[in-house]
Order: sequence, then structure tokens, then C-alpha cells
Amino acid sequence: MKDSQVRTTSRSILKPLLLSGVLAVSSVGMTGCGYNNLQAQDEQVGAAWSEVVNQYQRRADLIPNLVEVVKKYAQHEEDVFTEVAAARSRAGSMQVTPEVLNDPAALKRYQDAQAQMDGALSRLMAVSERYPELKADTSFRELQAQLEGTENRIAVARNRYIQEVQSYNTTVRQFPTNITAKVFGLDAKPNFSVANEKEISTAPKVNFGE
Repeated sequence: MKDSQVRTTSRSILKPLLLSGVLAVSSVGMTGCGYNNLQAQDEQVGAAWSEVVNQYQRRADLIPNLVEVVKKYAQHEEDVFTEVAAARSRAGSMQVTPEVLNDPAALKRYQDAQAQMDGALSRLMAVSERYPELKADTSFRELQAQLEGTENRIAVARNRYIQEVQSYNTTVRQFPTNITAKVFGLDAKPNFSVANEKEISTAPKVNFGE
């Protein structure tokens, strides 16, 4: 075999080996610098946020049925129904794209919209206190139970999101992963406000006429 053929054959064999070696070193480097961990935690934050949104949507889906049942017994509470409809509309109009997770102002607007929904629902449930027949209605009682369960799920989902963001932000700020985060433009994410953490760590209380 000629020398030129030997060199060509050697290069054809070495190229894949060198490429594999580079990829292996790169993979080890990415792992060692925390890049893979940051990406995994970022995905976990996104998944936790999706569950928060999912549970809020579940609550929004319950509200029209709940309002209709209450209306049968409390036709003169139009201001309450209007407030609930307006709050639901505001909450539903909020954009819940992944970009919200990196925008403190957008996250706060979303929180505020859901807080208004909380207040409107509390007023709606308080109406039942004035209508014994409403409280005894089977459909109303079933909707109460569904709403209570949903509020519990919201509390759990929000608390999980808080924990995932805390974990991600810790990795972003710690050395040496903070260097990797800066290189790839990975910033700390906004979280639910500290003032709300104690409240949302447990399920919201809804007065069902105890």
C-alpha cells in the first residue's frame, strides 16, 4: 500500500475518533460546569408553572356552573355575579407564556389577577350564607367540593413552583455554576412574593357555611 493511501486511510479512521473525543470532552465539560443541571432545573420550573396554570384553569372552568346554580336562588346578587365575571375575564386574558417566568412585572400582574379572582369567589360563597335552600342544593354542594379540592391543588402547585424556582435560582447564583449561567444568559427567575409565601403554602380557606 502506498504512503498516500495509508495516510488517507489513517485520516478516515482518526476523524470519527477525534470527533467522538471532542464530544465526550464537551459533554464532561458541560456536566462539570453545571450547564446540564441548569437546563434540567429550568425544565422543572417550566413544568411546575404549567401545573399552576392548569389548576387555575380548572378553577376558571368551575366558575360558570357555580354562578348559574347560585343565580337560581340569589337572583338579586347581580353585583356579585358581575364582579366574578369581570375577575374571571381579567384572569383569563392574562398571557401565561413561558416568558412570564422571566418577567417579574408580568408574573405580578398574573398574581394580582388571580388574587382578584380569590376575592370575587369569596364574595360569591358568602352569598350562600343568606340562602339556606341554596346551601342545601345538591349541585351547589358538589360544586363546593370541587372548588375546595381545586383550591387545595392550586396551593400545592404554587408551593411546588416556589420550591423549583428557589432551587434553580440557588444554582444560578452559586459558584461555579453562576459563571456558566452568565455565559449562557441564564438569569434568576422571579418568584411569588415573600408576603404571599406563608399564605400560599397552605390551601386557601373558603367559607362554605360552616
